[in-house]
Amino acid sequence: MAHKKWVMNSFCAWDGDMLVLNILGKPSAKQDAIGKAKGNQLKVSVTASPVAGRATDHMVRFLAKEFKVAINDIEVVFGRFNVNKQLRIKSPMNLPPVVSKQLSDEQ
Repeated sequence: MAHKKWVMNSFCAWDGDMLVLNILGKPSAKQDAIGKAKGNQLKVSVTASPVAGRATDHMVRFLAKEFKVAINDIEVVFGRFNVNKQLRIKSPMNLPPVVSKQLSDEQ
């Protein structure tokens, strides 16, 4: 399903029940972690190496746990083979503190 790229003023925004995240990925990290915002991107580190999209696949599995959604509820809009990516998360049940804070600051 193709989505138009739309301008966001931060690393996250709601599009209906979808949470859109702009991510700056860091593969081959010491641990899986959601970091701080860097400009209009959220830093996300994963332990997987960036081979054939494996780091992105690992990131999706990690973020599915963090946001308490099924892996199938996360769509990689663009950037599967790149550190710059956009994800759409359907109806997240949990928002990590950095995301929750950013969304509440925007209201």
